[in-house]
Amino acid sequence: MTCGDLIDLQVNGYAGVDFNSDDLTEEQFLEACRRLHSDGVKRFLPTLITDRLETLAARAQKLARFIERNRDVTRVVAGIHLEGPFISPQPGYVGAHPAGAVRTATVDEALRLVDACDGHAKLVTLAPEHDDGCKTIRALVDRGVRVSAGHCNPTLDQLDQAIDAGLSMFTHLGNGCPLSLPRHDNIIQRVLSCSQRLWVCFIADGVHVPFFALQNYLDAAGLDRAIVVSDAISAAGGGVGEHWLAGQRVHVDADYATWSEDRSHLVGSALSLPQAYTNLRNRLGLSDEEAIRLTRLNPAAAIGEGL
Repeated sequence: MTCGDLIDLQVNGYAGVDFNSDDLTEEQFLEACRRLHSDGVKRFLPTLITDRLETLAARAQKLARFIERNRDVTRVVAGIHLEGPFISPQPGYVGAHPAGAVRTATVDEALRLVDACDGHAKLVTLAPEHDDGCKTIRALVDRGVRVSAGHCNPTLDQLDQAIDAGLSMFTHLGNGCPLSLPRHDNIIQRVLSCSQRLWVCFIADGVHVPFFALQNYLDAAGLDRAIVVSDAISAAGGGVGEHWLAGQRVHVDADYATWSEDRSHLVGSALSLPQAYTNLRNRLGLSDEEAIRLTRLNPAAAIGEGL
């Protein structure tokens, strides 16, 4: 097993290519896939973030066509990750997603987006507290789609109910939440208390979560249930400067932090998963076996990807 065998469950763009752009071409997507593969990512989930339902469905249909038409794309893309639009609209929890496009989860609309993926929907991130009776979670799981909570603030009871309904993951814990939280009863503590029943994902760039905090989270969640993702945007594989995500201008600073235009919040990351792997080894002191578990074995198990 080598660092080149990695699986990334959250990639919004790469090497100057924004997967959420309406102008995305097949050649651009193919080039991004080739760059990801050459940089050490064996398989990944292109990730589409919140937008109007019609826009999101059109983007999903386009990705599905690219996957079906090109063998070089098919061998790298493990499926499509829909991160939204069924998330929390509340400030902080909504993160970089456009709050005006956020929707309460319904079975019909969720399955419409899944159908637009033409069999390639692999993962949906939603807010359990905005899914009445967990009906959408159950419907997605029945379709063979994994469901992750994220950009959300469910109570512990709501989180337990969602897990019972089939929720199996949490998207980038420690992010997609306000800078200030209640001391004890907050989304981070609730998820960590359920970590033996969930795959818990983290961004290991030292910016979204400081490395000392990431170490604490990994100790609490346990390496057997933790996953590291990049949450990469078009800036990943590039450098300092201006980049884009779904029409939003993103500034990458000298520390490779990806700031919104008004510098109020982070927007994805400029991280690649192999860089995250290196951070796990060099900044957290994990062994090669442990780092591989977080960036290869656990992601594969979480989405049913054969090794």
